[in-house]
Amino acid sequence: MTKNIGQPASWQLAENQVTDEAVYHSRRTLLKKLGFIGAGTLLSTNTQAIDWFSSKKPQVFNTSPLTFKAADTSKQTLTPESKVTSHNNFYEFGTGKSDPVKNAQSFNVDPWKLSITGLVEQPITLDYDDLFKRFTLEERIYRLRCVEAWSMVIPWIGFPLADILKQAKPLSKAKYVAFETLYDPKQMPGQNSRRIGGGIDYPYVEGLRLDEATHPLTLMSVGLYGKTLPAQNGAPIRLVVPWKYGFKSIKSIVSIKLVDKMPPTTWNILAPHEYGFYANVNPEVDHPRWSQASERRITTGGLFARNRIDTLPFNGYAEQVAHLYKNMDLTKYF
Repeated sequence: MTKNIGQPASWQLAENQVTDEAVYHSRRTLLKKLGFIGAGTLLSTNTQAIDWFSSKKPQVFNTSPLTFKAADTSKQTLTPESKVTSHNNFYEFGTGKSDPVKNAQSFNVDPWKLSITGLVEQPITLDYDDLFKRFTLEERIYRLRCVEAWSMVIPWIGFPLADILKQAKPLSKAKYVAFETLYDPKQMPGQNSRRIGGGIDYPYVEGLRLDEATHPLTLMSVGLYGKTLPAQNGAPIRLVVPWKYGFKSIKSIVSIKLVDKMPPTTWNILAPHEYGFYANVNPEVDHPRWSQASERRITTGGLFARNRIDTLPFNGYAEQVAHLYKNMDLTKYF
């Protein structure tokens, strides 16, 4: 993602909106240790994700250091890694925010198969190693907003979805991209029943228009904080669409299919009056059960910290993506 050094983009946040001053001043040292500043192989070993609702340190899903092309991160500050990896929505591992980190630690991601099929000239199947070797990895820091009006700023590592779609050579009839999460109730306890899994009929499915999917901001993430993805964050590969609500960023993907009609999406199936296909962040349109005009920034405070800020249209990415929805009624196509 190209930007002018010294001239932050319009969607970038003030440093004091993300982390407290002490964390900010220690951040550059942390980045150096993780390899974000300067090139070279990351030397850090696996660290434990700490559940920030308690002092208990759970068994940790194995992650591995990644080597990638470093990006300019000097204008960004981050949500602490311990909170990114312990406060999650991943209903396949439980509906509570701390359930995934507790229940996903035995999740097996190798071997893995990701298929790219449908209206393409060249179907592709990627295994676990392909996810890290076939594409040029890069760091992108996104402000990712979840549906319950809380948000984080995360240094995702991955490659543009457009790269993988280009290799598959979409046919002219392709208009949408459909995604599907792994279905494996033995490993994912939330898939065992609708009651446990939040009322969802699994596997989890999502979709984008093809122009959304090929936008430069749309990322296939295989890591964060210099390491491969933890299980609770969607290992081994997940989608990141930063101008949409978090539920659009489907995790643990096994299928990408190009289609000619709008595909079904899990939350729209479950509650169509609350969740539309597009899920663009729009502070002027309230969810039927809560306001979306402001959000709680998850920083260094506890669960009830008062770190509320105004929600920005398209989550602060309007300059980059608003043209995709020109002449659309965004209260109707929500």
